[in-house]
Amino acid sequence: MDNKIRISYFTDVLCVWAYIAQIRLDELKLNYGDKLDIQYHFIPLFGCTDKRIGEAWKDKGGFKGFGEHVKEVCSQFDHVDVHTNIWTTSIAKSSATSHLFLKAVQLLEEQGQISKDIINGNNSLFEEITWKIRLAFFKEGLNISHMDTLFSIAEQHELPTDILRKLIDNGEALAALCRDMELANEYKIEGSPTFILNEGRQKLYGNLGYKIIEANVQEVLNRPENQASWC
Repeated sequence: MDNKIRISYFTDVLCVWAYIAQIRLDELKLNYGDKLDIQYHFIPLFGCTDKRIGEAWKDKGGFKGFGEHVKEVCSQFDHVDVHTNIWTTSIAKSSATSHLFLKAVQLLEEQGQISKDIINGNNSLFEEITWKIRLAFFKEGLNISHMDTLFSIAEQHELPTDILRKLIDNGEALAALCRDMELANEYKIEGSPTFILNEGRQKLYGNLGYKIIEANVQEVLNRPENQASWC
């Protein structure tokens, strides 16, 4: 682990730009996976969708208008699919439920309850669950703010749901999620997705091309010892 560079990756599962950016993260892992230590963190941009969408988009069609916006954005990228009724049926009230659930899954991995090994393509089980939750919302139109939806995904992947519930019920998952929010404040995270490299010196935020992300990773990997990055 000492010879790897740490990347802190901040997203909201309901953020369309994080959904679109997954392909760039996958490419980064494919090309540099053995050199990276990616730490996943979640931020509540969509912690209250009634406020962020219902009120903020009130004069632009509300949830339906925002859904049309999301479909228009996704139509520009061939690698993603989006449900025709996104943000109009099965409206997610909050991303926080999914984030809490994912921190519990992450704790399962840290505690050795599930494997960290790659199981599908280039994903660990935790990474696969994270992606399945994004797909459940954006592609399948499911309400991922409902725990029943999330535990259904857990059962499909044979996760120990009894331990998951315990981690949620006893506050461990919530404590981990609160730490994510503290880190977001420390790094002054502006939105989703955001990559943090080089102990916070390099911050990559938003819809950035893969080459930009790769260039920053290469700069950290290749810089001489004790010399500052040029990025």
